[in-house]
Amino acid sequence: MVASRDVHLLGSPDGRVRMGVARPPAVVWLGRGGVRWREPATLVVAYAGAGALGVAGALGSGHNPLSCTAWLGTRGAAACLLSLGLGVLAGAATIAATHAMVGRWRWARDLCVALRPSAQYSSDRALLAVALAGASGEELLFRGWLVPALGIVASSVVFGALHQVRGPARWGWMAWATVMGLVFAAVFTATGSLAGPLVAHAAINHANLKFLRDSRPVVRRPLGGILRR
Repeated sequence: MVASRDVHLLGSPDGRVRMGVARPPAVVWLGRGGVRWREPATLVVAYAGAGALGVAGALGSGHNPLSCTAWLGTRGAAACLLSLGLGVLAGAATIAATHAMVGRWRWARDLCVALRPSAQYSSDRALLAVALAGASGEELLFRGWLVPALGIVASSVVFGALHQVRGPARWGWMAWATVMGLVFAAVFTATGSLAGPLVAHAAINHANLKFLRDSRPVVRRPLGGILRR
């Protein structure tokens, strides 16, 4: 389930990352339209495959990938509305926390530097497509199928473990992804609807991809490292 040694396939949207150095993806010539980056299309197809796997696995196990028995006892429209409300809150809080962490912690800035090549060549349309595909594929697979099959904790650990990038931010990113997996799984199982996790995940993906593309986080070196140059 890993596209290469340098990037996970099913975590937050990534392109190729190699030690934080930008490497343009392959391009396709489209005549008068010029060139378009091919990699976003590849990611959308990969996420679609993940979603199809999740749907097939859930149905094969006798589960509906979009709903489950709610802890709170909600059903139907009430479950969907409650899930959406919690999802909006979780998404907004996560986006705000992401920006705050980049400003405060070095591992978060390291992660931005490592992941930025995945977004810097992409248009708004491409980022939106990858954000929606990534959220749909991952939620159907990890929450829709694996939460009923493995439980909240185990499915979230698998989700976090598949978020891979080389460099000092690896463990921080895996831990953060695991926490987000727990949040999405909790909303799903509490309300019985996958609507909230889908909306929250898509919003987080889109906001963070645009942040990666448009920002230039600087990784500050320790004073000792400067003096040793």
